[in-house]
Amino acid sequence: MRLFEPPFPPLPLRPRRIALALGLSLLATAAAAQDTAPTPEQIAERLRIVERRLGIAPVEGAVQDPLAELDRRLRAIEQGLDERDRQATAVAPTPAEKPAGPEITLAADKGASIRSADGRTQLKLGVLAQADGRFYVDDNALTQNDTFLWRTLRPTLEGTWGDWIGFRLTPEFAGDSASIVDAWIDLKFSPAATLRVGKTTLPVGLERLQSSASLGFAERGLPSEIAPNRDIGVQLQGTGANAKLGYVLGVYNGAVDGRDAPGTNPDDEFEVAGRLFFEPWKGSDSALAGLGFGVGASTGDKQGGGNSFLPRYRTPGQATFFGYRASAAADGTHARWSPQAYWYAGPVGLLGEYIRSSQDVVDTASGARAALDNSAWQVLGSWVLTGEKAAYRGVKPNRPFSPGQGGWGAFELTGRYGRLDIDDAAFPLYADPSSAAARITAWTIGLNWYLTGSLKLVANYAQADFEGGAADGDRPDEKTFFTRAQFSF
Repeated sequence: MRLFEPPFPPLPLRPRRIALALGLSLLATAAAAQDTAPTPEQIAERLRIVERRLGIAPVEGAVQDPLAELDRRLRAIEQGLDERDRQATAVAPTPAEKPAGPEITLAADKGASIRSADGRTQLKLGVLAQADGRFYVDDNALTQNDTFLWRTLRPTLEGTWGDWIGFRLTPEFAGDSASIVDAWIDLKFSPAATLRVGKTTLPVGLERLQSSASLGFAERGLPSEIAPNRDIGVQLQGTGANAKLGYVLGVYNGAVDGRDAPGTNPDDEFEVAGRLFFEPWKGSDSALAGLGFGVGASTGDKQGGGNSFLPRYRTPGQATFFGYRASAAADGTHARWSPQAYWYAGPVGLLGEYIRSSQDVVDTASGARAALDNSAWQVLGSWVLTGEKAAYRGVKPNRPFSPGQGGWGAFELTGRYGRLDIDDAAFPLYADPSSAAARITAWTIGLNWYLTGSLKLVANYAQADFEGGAADGDRPDEKTFFTRAQFSF
């Protein structure tokens, strides 16, 4: 018997009598379709055609019993099909035999990733690059210079290593020297309990916790000057109630308002920080699906003077408007608390937060002591003019920019109003009223153009007025125009 590879897929094995009956039925059906009874010669000819397609050689000799001959020939066809199936099974690789290797993915909006064959290990590479232009209007009495600069230049390597371990490493190359922004390892016991060890953003301020790539403005608002930034420590975090409730609780070295903590713990004191955030209608069709609210807080002792222990507060134009005297030092409890909320409904977004920071201080020259309370608040809004959904994690255009094809990306209008107040008891002993302002009130308007999910252009105009801060009264108003070109994935 001679076999070759037929052009149709293998058929399952049939019992001999069923095959015979089926073959005769098919031949009879074909003949009936012609409205004439087939002759034995016609049936034999069709059977020969099938045999030729399967590569079955005819048997020479006279036919004694036509029915027996048909049975014999159908059995030969069955055997040929069985043999072909066995050969196909022998050469076809089973799933276990398929070569195992990593899966490499390149996506314009998600960067590059490598995933192991079993899916348990993954590496992702991301980038955030922000090139800014800063221009100061009517700044004759101020010291800022108009400039272009790299505001942010951060590659990020993150991923998972097996079922339990996650990690992130983010260096910062903008500025005059390199530094580490994020560097942490997660032990992922469950969605309700993940232990994070390393350097991360403290869980206090709402806008401070927002990714730099997702901000609606070139710079964060005044409450972020009081909220701590990044610190080194260990925290437990997770979600519950179908991901509607999130929590973080951790112990850290202790960060000054608005800044990163030093690389070590200079005063041998620690800070405890935590946050609860609730989104009760998350995932529903309700108009309140984008509503979230919560509170963040921190407490700990600080002992020492200088910028590592007492803050300096900045304007929207990134100029320092308040700082303590050199004789002032932190000497006791430092506590913060911050109620916060946002609501995103369709193309409209609202965010509001308040934060208060209380610090025990001492004047090292006189020995006088005080507990100073500084506070800030802001309300900001956004409207995506092209109809895309507004979100805490940013806007993704429905029709990315494509000249000549009708795609223009997404356009967003933003506005913000806020205030930061310094405790009156800070003057004149702990801060100099001739150089440190007691209050700043600021507003900002902006236009964002999301060309693609990775490319964004930003234009902001901000204006701030002050109480105090100058030898002859109030510090001059600050008027700034900031631009940004951002690339991120």
